[in-house]
This record gives sequence, C-alpha cells and structure tokens, in this order.
Amino acid sequence: MADDARRRLHLRALVVVVISQIFGGAGLAAGATVGALLAQDMLGGESIAGLPAALFTLGSALAAYLVGRLSQRAGRRPGLALGFAAGSVGAAGIVVAAVVSSPALLFASLLIYGSGTATNLQARYAGTDLAPADRRATAISVAMVATTFGAVAGPNAVQAAGGIAESFGIPALAGPFLLAAFAYGLAGVALFAFLRPDPLLVARALIEHPQPDPASTTPGRAQAPDRRVLVGTTVMVLTQVAMVAIMTMTPVHMRQHGHSLGNVGFVIGIHLGAMFLPSLFTGALVDRLGRIPMATASGVTLLAAGVLAATAPDHSTTLLALALALLGLGWNLGLISGTALLVDGTPLHSRARTQGAVDVLVALAGAAGGAMSGWVIATTSYTVLSLAGGLLALLLIPSLVLVRSPPATPSEDRRRQ
Repeated sequence: MADDARRRLHLRALVVVVISQIFGGAGLAAGATVGALLAQDMLGGESIAGLPAALFTLGSALAAYLVGRLSQRAGRRPGLALGFAAGSVGAAGIVVAAVVSSPALLFASLLIYGSGTATNLQARYAGTDLAPADRRATAISVAMVATTFGAVAGPNAVQAAGGIAESFGIPALAGPFLLAAFAYGLAGVALFAFLRPDPLLVARALIEHPQPDPASTTPGRAQAPDRRVLVGTTVMVLTQVAMVAIMTMTPVHMRQHGHSLGNVGFVIGIHLGAMFLPSLFTGALVDRLGRIPMATASGVTLLAAGVLAATAPDHSTTLLALALALLGLGWNLGLISGTALLVDGTPLHSRARTQGAVDVLVALAGAAGGAMSGWVIATTSYTVLSLAGGLLALLLIPSLVLVRSPPATPSEDRRRQ
C-alpha cells in the first residue's frame, strides 16, 4: 500500500476515534464526579466511599481483557463498540439502582459501567495501528485530547443533570449517570458505524508474513519480554494508583468541608481537563524528547500534586483545583509515555492482546487505589492519602533505568508496525 493511502486510512481512523472519545469522555466523568457521593448517600459512611471507584475500575479490568482479546481476533471496531455498549448498560443500571435503593444492583451496575472506562482508554490504541513509529505518541495524544471536551463538560453539567433527574423522580446524584448512558451509547454507535476499514486489520494486511522478534526464533531459547513493555506497564500502573486514590476522595473531602456540588464538579472538571487537554502537546514532546524523560516528569508532577493537595486549606477551591490539575497532568504524562513504550515494545501479531492484558493490570491497580483510599481517609486523613499518593508515584523513576537500549532498527520497526 502506498504511503499516501496509508496516511489517509490513518487519518480516517483517528477522526472516528476522536468522535468516540468526545462522547466517551462525558461518560467516564460521571463516575469520577459523583460515584463516591452516590455510594455515601445510599450506604452511609466514609469508609465505603471509595467502593464505586474500586468496582467500576475492577469492571474495567475485566472489560480491558475482553476488549483486547476480541480486538486481537476480530479487529478494533467490534471490540470497542461492544465495550462502550456495555458501559451504557451499566450506567443505566446505576440510575435504576438509585431509584429503587438497591445496593446489590448498584454494585453489579458499577462493574458493568467500568466497561466504558476501559474502552475509552483502549480506543487510544486504535490511533496507533497505522501510525509511523516516530508518530505513535502523537497519535495517542490526538485520541486522548478529544476526551477533554466530554470530560470537562460532564462534571460541569452535574447540577443541570441532577435537576433533570429530579424532575423525573430520580435522585440528583444519579443524574450524571443518565448522561453517561447516553454518551457511551453514542460512542459505541460511532465506532461500529464508521471505523471502517478496521485499522488493526489493515495494519496486519500490510505485513505479508509477520514475524516475532529474532530472539523468539532461536532454537531452545524462550523469548525474553521487551523491557519497554515492562517499564511502560510500571509507569501506567503507578500513575493510575496515585491518580485514582487522590481523585476519588477529593469530592468526599470537599463535601465534608462545606463545598457545594457545583464546586465539586468544577474541581473534578479541571482535573479531567488536565488529564486529557495537555495531550495537545504531550504526544509531540514524548516523540521529540523521548519516553523516559517524560515519564520522569510524570512522577515529579504527581508528587507536587500530592503535596499541594495535602497542604491546601480545606476551604480553598482554587488550591484544590490546582492540585487536581497537577494530578491530571502527571497522569497524562505517565499514560502517554507509558503507552508509547508499550506500543514500541509489542509486535503487531500480539499487540491488541498484550495491550488488553496491560490495561487489566492498570485497571486492577486503580481498583486497589480506589478501594484503599476510602479506608485511608477514614482511618487517617485526606492529607496522609495525598502525600502517600505523591510518594508512590515517585517509585516509577527507578524502573526507568531498565530502558537503555538503542532505538529499534528499521527492520524491527517494520515487524512491530
């Protein structure tokens, strides 16, 4: 296939992914903004306020595995479309659970709702399947920045969505999940209808005889895993734990100290915007400056976020918003640099399956962070939680010394594309 034709197909796939990410961003914002508050209202007590984040993150782990396997077998289009459809069903189930006050239905629906979160992240890989090796991080960032529009609009529509929900006899805190059900549904429809031809299937077709790395063909020797996969996974796991733990408890912390639901939505909106909007520049910086320097910057930024969140006055919306903005930025730097390392280190014939497996680890790490955050704040304080999250993120820096290998040769790049 000519380079021009490949570029056109890559651009088409990116456009469809961008559209789906706009809707997907609005869907994932509901859980981040009011999930903990809804559980606290329904079940009572701070110690279980982190449970929603743990459940929908655990659900996202299962979904990441299934979407990755399905994408490996049948292409990105069916895997991503089905994942978003499941997320829509889960969001609708949460609304019903709030209406009938059913904790069991709430827990089950939160697990299914996590499919949308996983799929929203998995969609970033679809933008890399036809991208040149030196533009992969930029392709990831284009997909992620589109999420900004929905992710920022969602939290800032909390009060409006709550008012609409109340007009139908639905609890106000369930209103954002109505928005999520609609948004995830639209994302799935967009991908299923327009992600044609499938970028992963096209990329495979461009390689007549895909081969694993030379080490895998050496008789009697097992193939050593690429160090970039290990390091990229470590970066994404640690940034996810730190981000989820602090983000999950910030709305609870704010409500305890008299902040309005509108202020909570504003702070989380700033956070979600910082998670995705810097992608306008992050991808290009990762491609230009390198994966390792930007991953290091992620750890330092997350530490700064934790320190600021821990020391900000309880009544200061501005400083909490700044802390959550740094938290989002640190996560963004870690996710894009870690994803780029992962894509660089995986051959095409197993890429989607490996990506799904890694996202399972990332999701499980987030689930652990969300579950533990409620216990930590109940037994200690938000200050301790924030400091612990920032210090945890610094652990990613020692892992980066493992990646000292030179760039892949052109023949290796062809096998991995």
